[in-house]
Amino acid sequence: MGLQGPNILLDDTLSSEVDKNLLNSVKDAIVQGFQWGAREWPLCDARNVKFKIVDAIIAPEPLHRGSGQIIPTAWRVAYSSFLVATPRLMEPVYYVEIETPIDCVSVIYTVLSRRHGHVTADVPQPGTPCYIVKAFLPVIESFGFETDLRYHTQGQAFCLSVFDHWAIVPGDPLDKSIVLRPLEPAPIQHLAREFMVKTRRRKLLAGVGYE
Repeated sequence: MGLQGPNILLDDTLSSEVDKNLLNSVKDAIVQGFQWGAREWPLCDARNVKFKIVDAIIAPEPLHRGSGQIIPTAWRVAYSSFLVATPRLMEPVYYVEIETPIDCVSVIYTVLSRRHGHVTADVPQPGTPCYIVKAFLPVIESFGFETDLRYHTQGQAFCLSVFDHWAIVPGDPLDKSIVLRPLEPAPIQHLAREFMVKTRRRKLLAGVGYE
């Protein structure tokens, strides 16, 4: 029925249950309401979200199904259905390869763990005394990572980072019981809430999550 960036709205109603002629008469207004809601999600941004219209009761009188009535209604439906679907935040993750002498491998594990990264493998590099440490590291934790790595290995380690995938941020971004304290790092299970609140503050978005 409609698109908004990477999100889609589908008409999944049955002709035996819904008057398709009436539904099609307000299709454009419904799509506008959906697009409005997609521009103002209650979290930060939404990607690859599919909405299905499974039922609709449309007033037969044109007076009661004008754009001024349908568009706000469609927006409220999209907005509220998004909230009750237990949404989660996602973050980009780097694939990191680190070349290091064997005596620095344990230090690299420590540096990565402090930045919420995790090692997937450490293997010797054939023909050299070096090891290759392979890991995943959240992009938000990558700033200053190379400097930190070289400092703790006395300049003996070198890294290469490329985008690999998106991953779910730990925690519930809608959990209002979480108390975020200024200048204190949030526990890992509070990261989603922290990311959402700080992002909405930076973007000056009102509503859910703005504190």
